[in-house]
Amino acid sequence: MYLGRIVAIGMTPEGKAAAMYRVSSRSFPNREAVLNNNQISIMPRAGFEGDLRKNPYITYNCIRLAGEWAVATNGSQTDPIVEKLAMGYPARDAISLSLLAMDYEKDSLDTPRIVAVVGRKVRKGYLGIIRKDALLVREFDLVPGQIRYLSTYEKNRPCDDQVTDGFDGVCAKCAVNYIVDGGIFAEFTNPVTSAAAVESGDGYELAVRVI
Repeated sequence: MYLGRIVAIGMTPEGKAAAMYRVSSRSFPNREAVLNNNQISIMPRAGFEGDLRKNPYITYNCIRLAGEWAVATNGSQTDPIVEKLAMGYPARDAISLSLLAMDYEKDSLDTPRIVAVVGRKVRKGYLGIIRKDALLVREFDLVPGQIRYLSTYEKNRPCDDQVTDGFDGVCAKCAVNYIVDGGIFAEFTNPVTSAAAVESGDGYELAVRVI
């Protein structure tokens, strides 16, 4: 099944919060997640920079941190969400206001913007999406060993049945692998690259994977 881009929230068996992102793409597969300066960006691979002339939405910061919060998204909405969280906005409001302001992507597919946010202290996670026909944001309890996910296509609403148990990873590297070929994620096609933030000490550990 092809889901497009995927965001996920979860918790390791040891009770560490995790936010994950996976690029699955049929149109622009020549991309990679790049870790730099404690954030992760999606960029064209060397030699494919010209893809930006075809679609301006294919490069963006996909994971950033704001204090106790880790934010994962499929577009430039990452930055205003992080800014609002840093200003003290509640997570639900930061997500909703940013998605409403930016709206869905105005490309040929009207691609939805999706968001995953987790907090180290509140032990809560949030999934949000703005589609052409809806704006949806939900709060979920983080459960050890469990991951909830949301995608641009097919699984494109935050709901109770988009959940998988059996996440046994303990680090960010484990998380970037799991969202590509672990559990139910192995059933989803066209993986390109992945990124993750997993709680570690007083902050988050970040990791990337290129397929």
